[in-house]
Amino acid sequence: MTSAASDPVQDGHASDTLTDRAIALVQRDILAGALTPGARLRIVDLVERYEIGATPLREALSRLVSRGLIIAIGQRGFRVASVSRDDLLDITQVRVLVEMEALRLSIAHRADTWEAGILASLHRLRRYVERHGEHFGEGTEEFDALHKAFHSSLINGCGSPRLIEAVSSLYDQAYRYRRVMMRGFSDPNRFIISHQQLADSVLSQDFAAASEALSSHLRKTLEFVYPQVQE
Repeated sequence: MTSAASDPVQDGHASDTLTDRAIALVQRDILAGALTPGARLRIVDLVERYEIGATPLREALSRLVSRGLIIAIGQRGFRVASVSRDDLLDITQVRVLVEMEALRLSIAHRADTWEAGILASLHRLRRYVERHGEHFGEGTEEFDALHKAFHSSLINGCGSPRLIEAVSSLYDQAYRYRRVMMRGFSDPNRFIISHQQLADSVLSQDFAAASEALSSHLRKTLEFVYPQVQE
């Protein structure tokens, strides 16, 4: 009795699942600083680290290049993207452009579900900060997810999946810099007030005021991490 042939659809699904898992693990370690800026990413080391095969890992690294977290080194492999003021400035300027348009569209659509999403995500973020006090700062997956969810909620009413994905990718690229900022940001009340004010400005549906508030908020990481240089 011969064995059944493998199902190419199932095989493809399994490969995609492994690649997605590899993307999540490598991205997590880059954002957390476990894979340091500029570090060479050797496939043999990553296979041992994550216990995932070389093929899905190579595919994962290739996809992370498009997210700005990894640099392809010609035929020699990959390395973690370096950090610099110029890089953060570029990320910030593009974030402002992209998020302003997403915010404009969200305010123009004025959906009740969008407003409810902002209030719900702010409430969850506030409750987390209140429970953890001065130790609320970034470093736990729960806080990271809640913080990103709040910022995503501000523009999720734009109606464009690609625009939402672009905002998400740029948020992740700025995360490594924001970790530096959060080490010196231990005042939970100040943190909540700044996010409450941002939410209030957006919910006022005054695009001029909301865009100014969001732009200022996005630029704070650059101003904090590289305060010695003024634009």
